[in-house]
Amino acid sequence: MASITIWHNPNCGTSRNALALLRDQGHDVTVIQYLKTPPDAATLARVASAVGGAHALLRTRGTDAEARGLDKADEATILAAMLADPILINRPVVIGPKGIVLARPIERVAETL
Repeated sequence: MASITIWHNPNCGTSRNALALLRDQGHDVTVIQYLKTPPDAATLARVASAVGGAHALLRTRGTDAEARGLDKADEATILAAMLADPILINRPVVIGPKGIVLARPIERVAETL
């Protein structure tokens, strides 16, 4: 089976379910706890582009993103905010041989396999 990477937050139910789904299917999963090990700027930009842009990757629920005006900000501003405060990155992000998805809902994981 191909190697899969997941940007994971163990406190997020959707993230836990996506990881369990991948493991249950027998995939070799590299888990990146992105709050502890955030992506670099180039990786974040590449992932954002793959999932539809920084707005698509921005987590607004449970964050102060809207209060900070990030929901209306440009791509560069959002990406800079995510780099400074990774909690603003929505999860789980799954990177597989066929692509990169924000796995909400978790059934989207199949698009990467």
